[in-house]
Amino acid sequence: MVYDILAVNPGSTSTKIAVFRNRQEMFREDIEHDSAFLDSHPDIEEQFPFRRDMALACLEVHSYQVEQLSAVVGRGGLLPPVKAGGYTVNQAMKDRILKGPISPHASNMGALIADAVAAPLGIPAYIYDAVSSDEFMEISRITGIPEVVRQSFCHVLNSKAMARKAAEEAGKSYEEMNFLVAHMGGGISFSAHRHGKIVDALSDDGGAFSPQRSGSVPIIYIVDMCYSGKYTKAELMRKIRGDGGLKAYLGTYDCREIEKMIRQGNEKAELLYEAQAYQVAKGIGQLAPALKGNVDAIILTGGMAHSKMLTDWITDYIDFLGPVRIMPGEMELEALAYGALRILQGQEKANIYRDALYG
Repeated sequence: MVYDILAVNPGSTSTKIAVFRNRQEMFREDIEHDSAFLDSHPDIEEQFPFRRDMALACLEVHSYQVEQLSAVVGRGGLLPPVKAGGYTVNQAMKDRILKGPISPHASNMGALIADAVAAPLGIPAYIYDAVSSDEFMEISRITGIPEVVRQSFCHVLNSKAMARKAAEEAGKSYEEMNFLVAHMGGGISFSAHRHGKIVDALSDDGGAFSPQRSGSVPIIYIVDMCYSGKYTKAELMRKIRGDGGLKAYLGTYDCREIEKMIRQGNEKAELLYEAQAYQVAKGIGQLAPALKGNVDAIILTGGMAHSKMLTDWITDYIDFLGPVRIMPGEMELEALAYGALRILQGQEKANIYRDALYG
């Protein structure tokens, strides 16, 4: 059977789309959105019809007839913890996204856009490997504060996609292998994959600092800052996410600029950039016990994995744990489409989303 699948990945300033015929990419587009419009329409309920219409217009530009589609799959957002894999978009899911409570994030629109395109065509709409997918071991959930329970929060979609690709290239299935994955972008997250499940992870505020985020900072210092009277909550959040990390030290989060500084002899930039690599290595090492030393590969992925300087430093720190695979960039659209394809082909079963708040 031949299936045409539209994959939709909404981001903060753009919506990425692609059409796949089974595993073959037909075309893709990164649709940039006007910042003035986004600023004046901050709610996803206001944005998603606009983004849907732009995606459909893009299909028309490519002379693609939507009637050819077999399914539409969107990026899964910040729903309450769900299983990894695919979910059919239903009313309960849409109610949670539109009525809340749910953390605001552009990825929440993935389900809405997929459903809005698919429903008039009478074809299924899915999400796949949502950001909030949670496969943790019970021991992974425990913190030192009983009121706080750890939940999985990492770059699930791309981390699993790269792990699947690495397994496929090794001639094995994802479920047969164990991986430690570092996704390195504007935020950095880590995940331990054991036989097809992410059994533990460090979120982008729980591990290494990144180009724009502070990462894990000793909590006593944060408590002192909260009660110092110097910062509002919004200002502190901005120091943690947006203005932290390399940007806070060097005034830029562009790794190309930082490497240029290093080549020009900037010793401070070199120290901080290697500290970035060192903290990534520490994050990988922190999750190694989850696999009890049985590591088939360590995967470095995300945009920062394009930096040979950075990946060489990281590799030098952690290759004693296992072979290191450099898999730069992301394949989130492929991951969405391939996941939907496995459902359509009967290799996986789509889950049904149920919500205690909305039925």
